[in-house]
Amino acid sequence: MKKSLAVFLILILSACGGGGGGDPVIVAPSPPPAPPSAVDVFSQSIQGLLLDDFYQISFRGLSTRRPEDIVWEALEATFPLDGVHLDDVSDSYRRDTFEMYEIALGVFLSYDRATLTVDEQLDYDVYEWYLQDVVDQLEFIYYDFPATYGGFGIPRTTQRFFEDIHPVSTLQDAENYLTRLTEVDRKFAQLEAHLILQRDQASVVEPALTMQVASNQLAAVASTNAGNNPYYVSFSGKVDAIPGIDASQRSTLKNRALGTIQSEVIPAYQSLRATLQNLLSSAPAAIGVGQYDRGADYYAYALRHHTTTNLTAAEIHQLGLDELARIHAEMRTIFDQLGYPQNETLQQLFARVAADGGIVAAADTLVTFENLVAFAESNLNLAFDVFPSAPVVVVPDPFGGFYIGPSFDGTRPGAFYAGTDFDQPYFQMPSLTFHESVPGHHTQIAIAMDQDVPAFRKIVRTTAFVEGWALYAERLAYELGWYDNDVYGNLGRLQYEALRAARLVMDTGIHSLGWSFEQATQFNEDNVAWSRGASEGAAARYSVWPGQATAYMVGMLQILAERQRAMDVLGPDFDLIAFHRALLTNGGVPLALLGSVVDRYIADTQAGQ
Repeated sequence: MKKSLAVFLILILSACGGGGGGDPVIVAPSPPPAPPSAVDVFSQSIQGLLLDDFYQISFRGLSTRRPEDIVWEALEATFPLDGVHLDDVSDSYRRDTFEMYEIALGVFLSYDRATLTVDEQLDYDVYEWYLQDVVDQLEFIYYDFPATYGGFGIPRTTQRFFEDIHPVSTLQDAENYLTRLTEVDRKFAQLEAHLILQRDQASVVEPALTMQVASNQLAAVASTNAGNNPYYVSFSGKVDAIPGIDASQRSTLKNRALGTIQSEVIPAYQSLRATLQNLLSSAPAAIGVGQYDRGADYYAYALRHHTTTNLTAAEIHQLGLDELARIHAEMRTIFDQLGYPQNETLQQLFARVAADGGIVAAADTLVTFENLVAFAESNLNLAFDVFPSAPVVVVPDPFGGFYIGPSFDGTRPGAFYAGTDFDQPYFQMPSLTFHESVPGHHTQIAIAMDQDVPAFRKIVRTTAFVEGWALYAERLAYELGWYDNDVYGNLGRLQYEALRAARLVMDTGIHSLGWSFEQATQFNEDNVAWSRGASEGAAARYSVWPGQATAYMVGMLQILAERQRAMDVLGPDFDLIAFHRALLTNGGVPLALLGSVVDRYIADTQAGQ
């Protein structure tokens, strides 16, 4: 009615107006203004704020662009989501997100750092590094391998999100699960479009070797009937445990899941696999990003992103060779003490270690890992006086060897996912446990989450510090005497340290020096003493995750260097417990800022605080 009245009045006014007469002119009403874009809304929301409010509002706005991360961290109460969705991985959405980071960085740099306290300056520096790092990634938007095999490609992380992360504790949780399940096909279709854009815009196609593995893994899920599909099995078991709902409701929820998996999830996997199969004809046989146009520039960014330093590929490569020489010499000393032959290969020597150290049957692996965690926890007071509020549990897994942190709402503990489906040599189990749980990842990540600092300081985790700390934790266990009665476990520690040193050489070899897959695999066999299959897996992983593997050793060496600097300056006043407290209560800072954290510890110690 209002619109009709407006048109009628326009007609009357046109007819009665003076001037040239003639037919009346109909003037259409102006269309309503377009709603502001998400980028505009974000930009307006962060203007003219106090710095603390800027941190909160800008980080919330940026974080909610990745709703799966919010669910993963159980942050929905802190960062409310606009609806129930999976991540949007479309090109337009990603570019809008990058634009938001650019806007946030521009506004952020207008704040005067000089007016802040020392603690506030560290907050400032960490946030600046975080924003700048993401902005720097924009020019390489088509250089990732998002559909690749393993735990870091979108297909596998999506599956793990539903299997292990998405809560199904209430009826509403189950409804949210089912809603998000309907978006798997949309997300995978966006991933397919991205793969085509990579090829067309940057001539980047994932190497054929790993792409074929990814295709095979997609086929495995796509060929599993809905009732046995991993997306259903986990959901069904959790639905059975929801309190307060009857059998009919449980059946309805399960049937809806089955229907969605059959009609949407499985076809999404089939479609993505078909796209990969079509791309295989243009996939390079060689590995390494150096083969692509601007690949060297991308690798330099990847190294800076993961190591949080300005070390070059050549410097990292040589560092790895130097560290391997040191570690092999330490191994040789112990082999000689054990009376092992000096003319055997490293693989032959570690076969002896595996046999002499004992094999743990699959049925006993879980309790063995749990006992190692309990041992570590009971001895932490030797080097720590701050401990995480969240507990850590050992979760059985077909493969294992990774950690997922606790949720911020306290509903999920930290979890060390340990391989428990196979017999394994004991000598490798202690260091793996100390790395993934205590005093490694769980100790560092869960303590960071407990701190009274801006939210981004708890959530942003730089690879070099997080992985460097976990490798440092393996070394610390040795320094604390945890291997005094376990010579084989200590050799296991050295083997893991050799693995991290070899990664420096292999990663840079693959992406900067043009190494072949065979060359990288053989290097791992010769220098780490892993099996052929495990060495191939390592080479494949490094080939599709440029730079990540270099973070471990670079991080540990930087932590050790800063510890030695503090010891040299403070002498008898150096206290290992206080040093660890300073590092852990400041979260996973970029290595470029670690020196300022240690400077503060030194200054506080000298001041008698």
